Amino acid sequence: MTNAHARESRYARQHALRGFGLAGQEKLAAARVLIVGAGGLGSPASLYLAAAGVGGITLVDADVVEESNLHRQLLYTTPDVGRGKLDAAGDRLQSLNPHVRLQMHETRLTAANARDLVRQHDLVIDATDNFPARYAINDACIALGRPFVYGSVARFQGQVSVFAAPGGPCYRCLFPDPPPAGTVPTCAEEGVLGVVPGIVGLHQATEAIKWLAGIGTPLVGQLMLLDLLDNDTRYIGVAPRADCPACGDDVRSGNATILANHRGRRSAADHTPPIVMTYDPDILPTALAASLASGDALTVLDVREQWEYDTANIAGSVLLPLSELARGSATLDRQAAYVALCHHGMRSEMAAGWLRQNGFTNVRNLVGGIDAYSVTVDPSLPRY
Repeated sequence: MTNAHARESRYARQHALRGFGLAGQEKLAAARVLIVGAGGLGSPASLYLAAAGVGGITLVDADVVEESNLHRQLLYTTPDVGRGKLDAAGDRLQSLNPHVRLQMHETRLTAANARDLVRQHDLVIDATDNFPARYAINDACIALGRPFVYGSVARFQGQVSVFAAPGGPCYRCLFPDPPPAGTVPTCAEEGVLGVVPGIVGLHQATEAIKWLAGIGTPLVGQLMLLDLLDNDTRYIGVAPRADCPACGDDVRSGNATILANHRGRRSAADHTPPIVMTYDPDILPTALAASLASGDALTVLDVREQWEYDTANIAGSVLLPLSELARGSATLDRQAAYVALCHHGMRSEMAAGWLRQNGFTNVRNLVGGIDAYSVTVDPSLPRY
C-alpha cells in the first residue's frame, strides 16, 4: 500500500465529513501546532491532533513521568514512569501516526523564549499548569498574531476558550494580571478527577481542528465552563477590552512583554467602550472587613457553588454562582457597589471582569477569596 493510499485509508472517516473532506484534511496536514505542556491537557490534545492528521506538532515540557500522572495523562503507561515525558510522548505519538512531524523542546516556556517557540506555528494549545507560562503564551501570541486555545482544570471543573484570535479578546482581557503567588491552589493541592483534563483537552483539540480546517464556530469571545459533577455546561461572553494591557487601544507603557503595535488587531466593528475605573479593582480581606464594619453600602457577591457557600460564607453575602452569572446579573443594580468573592480569588476576578464589561460601574475582587478572609480576618470560617 502506497503512502498516499495509507493516508487516504487512515483519514477516510474525516474525508467523508460534509464540509470537511479532502480540503479540510489538507489544511490539517499543512498546519503546525505548538502544545505547551505534555500533562493532563496536553496528553489528549496531542493524541487526537496526531490521530486527526495535523502535519506538525511541537511539544514543550521538561518533566518526567510520575506514577501520580497516570490516572489522567493517558499519553503514558506504567513502564514510562521515570522517563522524560517528551521521550515517552514522542514514541507514543509516532506509533499512533508515523506521518506526523514531531518536534520536542525539553524546556519550560517562559517570557524569554515564548516568541521563539510560538513563531513557527499556526496555533498554540495552552496545556500549562502555571500562570507565568500562560501569560507568556498570551503575550507572545498577541505579538505574533497567533491564536491559542486555553484550557484549565480543577477538581471536577474545567474551562475552555480561544484567545488572541483576530477581533477577539486575549487572556488579559479576562485576567489582566497574574494572581499573587500562592493564592491559587494546584491540582496536587486540591485534586482533579482524571477524566476532567481528558474532556477539556479533547475540547481544546476540537477547537484547534475547527480553527485550522476553517470549519464551525470557534470559542472566540466565549468562555466555556464545564462542571462534570453536576453535568453542567455554561458559556460566558468575553469581549475585547479597550483598556486591555495586551491588546487594547491604550497599551500600557513599560511592559516589556507586550508590543504596542498590536493595538490595531481588534476588529474595526468592535465599539466596546473603555472601562474607566476610579477605584482599585482589587480589595484585600482586611479592607473588606473594615468596610463592612463601618457600614459601607456594598454587597458581597459570592460566585462559588451552593455547597461551598454552605461550608463557609460571609454574613449578608449574596450567592450568585459564576455559572449563573449571565442570567442572574439581570436582577442586580448596575450602579451599586459590589465585592466579588470566591474560594481563592480567580473565579471572582473573572466575575468582576465580566460585570464591568456589562455595565456594572463599581465591582471589586476580593484578593485571595474567602480562604484568605478566613486566615487574616475571621478564623471561625472553615477552610476547605
